[in-house]
Amino acid sequence: MQDKTYNWWEIAPYAFTLSTVSECLALLSIGLVRGWGEVVPGWVPVIGGRRVPLAAAIVPATLGGLVLTGVLVEWSLGILGVIPGLHYTDGWWRVLAVCCRSLLVQWGRLLLAVTYAYWARRCR
Repeated sequence: MQDKTYNWWEIAPYAFTLSTVSECLALLSIGLVRGWGEVVPGWVPVIGGRRVPLAAAIVPATLGGLVLTGVLVEWSLGILGVIPGLHYTDGWWRVLAVCCRSLLVQWGRLLLAVTYAYWARRCR
């Protein structure tokens, strides 16, 4: 069986969408530690100047942190060989993949920690 070769125009929309969504979620994560995560900036139409409801920030952040932590567990089990993981053609590709993912897998735990700090700060 031969692997399918993809053209750049087949991959570009997927890569652009994935990058955009990831950046937006990262920006929302920053909102948990910045002032605009507690009060909507005044320049935002209709809701500017209002307090952000506690549940509107904590529920999605907690769910996202749990999902990302689950991804960490899956990737870790795949790397250790406990469950079937990705197969690389060369050991160096595996090293590169592990290095690139090692920073991403921290996002879930850090997001849960920041969410807890947000909750503690807002509920005092």
